[in-house]
Amino acid sequence: MSLNAERSYKMKLRDVENAFKYRRIPYPKRSVELIALLAISCTFFLFMHTNKLNSRLKEMEVKLQPSEFSALGLTGNHISGHDAGKHDDINTLHGTFEYLKSTGQIPFLITTLNSNQMSSLNVRDLNNTRKAQMELVFFNRVPKVGSQTFMELLRRLSERNNFQFHRDAVQKVETIRLAEDQQQEMAEVISELPEPSVFIKHVCFTNFTKFNLPRPIYLNVVRDPVERVISWFYYVRAPWYFVERKAAFPDLPLPHPAWLKKDFETCVLNGDQECTYTQGVTVEGIGDHRRQSLFFCGHDYECTPFNTVGALERAKFAVEQQYAVVGVLEDLNTTLSVLEKYVPRFFEGVRDIYATSAEYLTKINKNNFKPPVSEHVKDIVRRNFTNEIEFYQFCRQRLHKQYLAAHLPQRIITDSAHLPGLIGN
Repeated sequence: MSLNAERSYKMKLRDVENAFKYRRIPYPKRSVELIALLAISCTFFLFMHTNKLNSRLKEMEVKLQPSEFSALGLTGNHISGHDAGKHDDINTLHGTFEYLKSTGQIPFLITTLNSNQMSSLNVRDLNNTRKAQMELVFFNRVPKVGSQTFMELLRRLSERNNFQFHRDAVQKVETIRLAEDQQQEMAEVISELPEPSVFIKHVCFTNFTKFNLPRPIYLNVVRDPVERVISWFYYVRAPWYFVERKAAFPDLPLPHPAWLKKDFETCVLNGDQECTYTQGVTVEGIGDHRRQSLFFCGHDYECTPFNTVGALERAKFAVEQQYAVVGVLEDLNTTLSVLEKYVPRFFEGVRDIYATSAEYLTKINKNNFKPPVSEHVKDIVRRNFTNEIEFYQFCRQRLHKQYLAAHLPQRIITDSAHLPGLIGN
């Protein structure tokens, strides 16, 4: 073979080799698009799943921080037909705790609390029931906080747990703040009830020991103060409310139609006196229920000005020193659990009773004539309820502390409180 022929042959072999080496295998266009779509979908799924898990962990951590309970949103545990069957919602303290317990993650809860928070979870310090000097519950109920539901629960519990049930008679004019001689008279009447008993009345906190009488077990319930005034606004305008009042007191005059037709949003936006909540103003008489703290502050005149620091601090002190439990309407499951733990003589089995009758209990005193109120209007009202909201959050934080103290093993609480390096600061 000549030199030129051999060179030509080698070049052809190299061309064939390169053709196989760098050849491009064509793929159908639809297959390429499908592969790209699958890759994007997998990436998006992983991102969403990771983000959801991260949000859940952060949410759980926030909800288990006692120092942060005042910032919790109002989710779950509501007394409503929609939520009546939700007893272990992960968005509630009760539900989160039960979830962590069922999955063996209680150590996770411990690591989210610092040493000061752990040391404050002492059942003895949080249990005022032990200070009571007689087996008598005094429930000085706040209006429009689900107290009708709690009264029905107590009525049923009285049969189950063998105690007497007493409530104040319906009155034409409900007097919440009493003179000192009236306070003493009421305290004496209650003290003479047979033990064990429950007595229920719309009235301010009354210190029995002030009159040298034995101290009862104080109980009450609170509600988001803005939602409460909205509820009261429409409650007194409900048709059935006037039918009941007229039947009980025939001489009561009927309200003006214009007043009955008034809606809360218009009332607030127009600056109507009924819906104007001014700092420090004292409004006494029928229909003014803006001061939830008044039922804990007491009968003194200093408790009457609206949204004041003085009334707030007095109310906080009473809750901390006097009340066995102050429940929270928006945290119903937690409330029932705490009542059962801290006042077992009267509330043993309360969760079972509620679970079997939730549908009926949620309809008690429910107002179907209450329309929704926009968040914009609620925010306007909230600006004037700063101290009332702080008091509500204070009660909620204490309830959650009581829950954790009762459910976490005390050995863990005691040991962890002395190991700040273990649980962080």
